[in-house]
Amino acid sequence: MSQKQVLKSSFLSNGVKCAATLRLPLGNAPFQAILMVHGWGGVQDSLTPPFYSRFNDAGFAVMTFDYAGWGDSEGEPRNVINPWKREVDVENALKHLRGLEGVDPNRIVLWGTSFGGGHVVSVASRRTDILGAIAQVPMLDGMAAVKAVPPTRLARFGLTALMDLPRGKRPLYLPVVSAPGEFGSMDRDGAYKILQDALAEGQQYDNRVAARSLLTMGLYSPFKNLKLVKIPILLIGATQDTVAPFVESRIRKLNNPQIRMQVLDANHFEPYFEPAFSKNIEYQLAFLRDLVPQSRSPAEATELE
Repeated sequence: MSQKQVLKSSFLSNGVKCAATLRLPLGNAPFQAILMVHGWGGVQDSLTPPFYSRFNDAGFAVMTFDYAGWGDSEGEPRNVINPWKREVDVENALKHLRGLEGVDPNRIVLWGTSFGGGHVVSVASRRTDILGAIAQVPMLDGMAAVKAVPPTRLARFGLTALMDLPRGKRPLYLPVVSAPGEFGSMDRDGAYKILQDALAEGQQYDNRVAARSLLTMGLYSPFKNLKLVKIPILLIGATQDTVAPFVESRIRKLNNPQIRMQVLDANHFEPYFEPAFSKNIEYQLAFLRDLVPQSRSPAEATELE
């Protein structure tokens, strides 16, 4: 394969057909690869496209996918979040990536952002057969995220979620992203402006999440799995993150030698954009360079420098 290719495919997860996209770099296969795992309301190509070319240029194939019931994937009801089921989607996506033509199944890195960063931490804690993992602005402690929500809004979240529970395949929805102060699952750290900018550029996004999804947040704590990780993992936190608060000191107390940390002076969403993006991707490429020093071709090594 001598030119970049974008290949669409699908895989089954819990019997549901999930959509996937593989972006191959220039060069000769098989390629080392990165499996990208999206966040809370994330779908393919939401916020993450700037990373694709940088990883491709570094010699990595990049696969994205949509969780069951989201984006281009099948599954009903739509837009329901269950983090434990999502971890299964990640495991099945990893299995699918390993079997794709042009991918080296022994040189795969997991990459996750926000809520997906938490999924990556949990999945990585159970595996020793991948090169490493990257989790940027990861949601590590669901209860900490819940406590960051103002009490009156938290009470409304709880009531709406409980109303949704008995509705089965006809969820009661609320916006994934809303304007500051308006009712939605996320209204902080500039989330609404990002959505409006994306829609102004013609991007399509189904801005709905089933209210029952909110009940899973406080019970989900990937942090407890960090001490179990046995592969190199890079955590990139943000000092001003109010969506997924990052407590560096708490992670350091784990004394896990596999954990590497970098911190950006940014809120939850700024690491996707300049000027924070440049430092963010620099940290990630340096981590990847350390992971694969012996397995790169000369061309790949040049891209990673």
